[in-house]
Amino acid sequence: MNVTTPSNLQRVIQAGHLAVTSECGPPRDGRPEVVEKKAATLKGCVDAVNITDNQTAVVRQCSLASCIRLKLLGLEPVLQMVTRDRNRIALQSDLLGATSFGIHNVLCLTGDHQRFGDHPNSINVFDLDSTGLIQTVKLMRDEGRLLGGYQMEQGRPQMFIGAAENPFADPFEIRVLRLAKKVAAGAQFIQTQCIYNMEKFKLWMERVRDAGLHEKVAILAGLTPMKNVGMARYMKNRVPGIDVPDAIIKRLSGVPKEKQAAEGIEIILEQIDELRRLPGIRGFHIMAIEWEEKVPEIVERAGLLPRPLTN
Repeated sequence: MNVTTPSNLQRVIQAGHLAVTSECGPPRDGRPEVVEKKAATLKGCVDAVNITDNQTAVVRQCSLASCIRLKLLGLEPVLQMVTRDRNRIALQSDLLGATSFGIHNVLCLTGDHQRFGDHPNSINVFDLDSTGLIQTVKLMRDEGRLLGGYQMEQGRPQMFIGAAENPFADPFEIRVLRLAKKVAAGAQFIQTQCIYNMEKFKLWMERVRDAGLHEKVAILAGLTPMKNVGMARYMKNRVPGIDVPDAIIKRLSGVPKEKQAAEGIEIILEQIDELRRLPGIRGFHIMAIEWEEKVPEIVERAGLLPRPLTN
């Protein structure tokens, strides 16, 4: 197994600091400046930036190319990989390609079904699921071996392995068991679904601690600021797996429309203040959807600057 830790994100977590990651969605065209602009906004205020992989099954610039662009711009990328679109040959190939560009973080995802996206009649792959991908990355990193048996003498991936988890999906009773399965497969950090129902998340974390999983994996709490009450209602009613309490909607609707964005930021800041005191939380994953310009403000006002390490 590699003894070095080339991932900045991994070093931050291992040093005991609260990690901060964010997210960048590539455009639905070939323009480079979209990712470049988002990168400039996020530089210096986060430890690593996720690049989404055709999120919601909608065609976008590929995650790997955008990760390379981030790397060239001086930011540390987290390569998101969904198993929906690639078989195990292509997945391993992309991991080797990422390694060749010095990309050392990966988030292993199964991916949204194609029926939710802009090509509902496309053929999915799902040769592996997210847990199978975690196992594959670990095999390539720790043993230098591909799934077909080929032994790499050099150039094995040095990946900090991540996965996602949704504490709010049904049935709630199996959520910790799903997390345990991913940890056993090799996941080292977890980015959660965005949190609004704080009490349910605390209950999930209590069960995570009861299972001792908080000592085996770094949990980064997912946060998405609400721009307005319309966004809150949409996420509550239309986005599967998101649990938005009525109290959030009532709070946002109780302020003038022009002040709702600021109120959404205040809610996130209150959550960070509460979550940072919760045993087992090792950092925050701030998903400001097409609102990346607010991430520096959130990080600064939350007292999370300066970041402890640089790439």
